[in-house]
Amino acid sequence: MKKKKLLRILLILLVLFFAWTIINAIRIYDYSKEYYENTSDVGIVLGAGAKNAALSPVFKERVNHSIKLFKKGAIKNVIFTGGFSEKEKISDSKAAAIYAQKNGVPIEHIFIEEKSTITYTNLKYAKEIMDKKGFTSALIISDPIHMKRSILLSEGNGISCYPSPTKTSMYKSTTSKLKFLLYESFYYNINLILGHYN
Repeated sequence: MKKKKLLRILLILLVLFFAWTIINAIRIYDYSKEYYENTSDVGIVLGAGAKNAALSPVFKERVNHSIKLFKKGAIKNVIFTGGFSEKEKISDSKAAAIYAQKNGVPIEHIFIEEKSTITYTNLKYAKEIMDKKGFTSALIISDPIHMKRSILLSEGNGISCYPSPTKTSMYKSTTSKLKFLLYESFYYNINLILGHYN
């Protein structure tokens, strides 16, 4: 009897979590349309992988967006985030810095952190750079569907920021967009549960 009751409770909790995920998926999709180009001290580009110093297609879109914002004067500096992928000798952020410098961003306006592996630590270590350099405002640069969770984690790390998602995304098909949305919804819930926004 106790086992059946426990299973019933677990089933109810699972259904509630699923419903919560769907609700947050709608909120995340709606938030993906938010876009700002407020003049800020820095643009924080969230990492998305590199191989042999070549940026992944997703990361390249984010870096290109930061270059455009810099050239428009919306951001005065750029922080690239991302540590070392498996078996790589150059960090994701270093690869992004090299690419950005080749495309017109002066090295003195580029900063990197090479320790992070997930979005939360991307932003944690970016905040350390901001504090060290005296930067007080930021635009967060990532894919549109990634933006709500990124802002949650940014604010949790004490970053005064606005979302500036890429205008284009490598997640083009309905299937890839849906998978990414469900992924973001699930981890948005997990971040809330773990209190990473505090």
